[in-house]
Amino acid sequence: MITSQATTPAVTLRVIPRDQHTISRRDISPNALRVLYRLRDAGFAGYLVGGAVRDLLVGGHPKDFDVATDATPEQVKALFRNSRLIGRRFRLAHVVFGREIIEVATFRANVDDGSGDRETHEGGRLVRDNVYGTIEDDAVRRDFTANALYYAVEDFSVRDYVGGFEDVQARKMKLIGDPEQRYREDPVRMLRAVRLAGKLGFGIDAASAEPIPRLAPLLSEAAPARLFEELLKLFLSGNAVASFEGLERYGLLPSILPETAAALASNRSGALRNMLLEGLRGTDARVANDEPVSPAFLFALLLWPAYCRALIGLQAQGVNAEEAQRRAADRVTLHQLGTVALPRRFSLPMQEIWLLQSRFATRQRKRVMRLLAHPRFRAAYDFLLLRLTASSEHAEDVAFWRAAQTQSSEELSAALGVAPPRGLDTGEGDAGDGEVGEEQPGEDPAAAPKRRRRRRRSGSAAPAAE
Repeated sequence: MITSQATTPAVTLRVIPRDQHTISRRDISPNALRVLYRLRDAGFAGYLVGGAVRDLLVGGHPKDFDVATDATPEQVKALFRNSRLIGRRFRLAHVVFGREIIEVATFRANVDDGSGDRETHEGGRLVRDNVYGTIEDDAVRRDFTANALYYAVEDFSVRDYVGGFEDVQARKMKLIGDPEQRYREDPVRMLRAVRLAGKLGFGIDAASAEPIPRLAPLLSEAAPARLFEELLKLFLSGNAVASFEGLERYGLLPSILPETAAALASNRSGALRNMLLEGLRGTDARVANDEPVSPAFLFALLLWPAYCRALIGLQAQGVNAEEAQRRAADRVTLHQLGTVALPRRFSLPMQEIWLLQSRFATRQRKRVMRLLAHPRFRAAYDFLLLRLTASSEHAEDVAFWRAAQTQSSEELSAALGVAPPRGLDTGEGDAGDGEVGEEQPGEDPAAAPKRRRRRRRSGSAAPAAE
């Protein structure tokens, strides 16, 4: 571990008065305003900062409101009883108002004179950064100029030190300082550039975009758990299509989803990419309608091209279909875990969605009923609908299962060409069709075989205790 000092860019303060910007206190969280006013009344400087100011300037509606101040985390904690200190890499105070949290950060400096707490990896990646400074210091150490804008409650002005106001007006993401050095400090900034550009409809400044393809492999140094969270932000914020296209455009896809990138490159028809993009459009629509999106379904979509490629390879080696499906699912999941920490609560349902796809070809009544009752049926069926965008060969299956979900038992039996069950379903007519690991017709898989007790002969001795 070594310490390093960064070159500090020059700053020039520009104050944008209230009549020259569009931010109104009506659009700011009342709790954020309470924090700002209490800091001011206690003699500290306090500003709304970062993404909230940026989004308000372009007419957005921020979900989070962050505050920057010259008060230390300990002073903030003493001022707000409803606060707690968090973080090792970045020491912060969270002021809690019910379900809303206002994050309060102390102004940080770029240059460590030895009195602060900064540590970097030998490659330049920041491990800990708790060196406090002035608002000017704080502005130049932020990542993008659009995120280095400060809203002041005392006169309702916006303070700009690095040209961020003009860049927001020009709808441009631009790094502060030397782009390569900033990406080496924190490689995840490359993903943030793509995500914010997609979210805001901004372009990425040419100088900020140039090093990204070269430095993309540095993402392997980021913590897998952090990359998982960043992927959720990329694809579950309502701009999944723009984010995916940005990952492709700037050469980041092979570093974050390596097997998917390889599979898409080898799929000459482009059918897998079309399916993936259609699924991401659906994800964006659900987010826009405030409908939930399962990370398991998202990753089933993102890794489906990799699963298909692995499956084809195993089948070409002569592995039987069922075993090939299981091994392909395990292989893709294991390889992806080397880059992104995908929790089991998502990876297992993801694999179930994949493995259920082959069962949609069944037309035997008992298997149809079991699949309809499966807890992952709806997610797997929705996934089948997406597969239809890649290949029309699934049209018959889609039509059958769409109808099966609304049919009565008698109607379903008629559609399958079998007689409806009478009384208890003994499974007659299905004998010999049990899948591997399934119970045979008429058997209860949870019931243990009954053993008949032998009647003890009168006068016989009881067995000796062991």
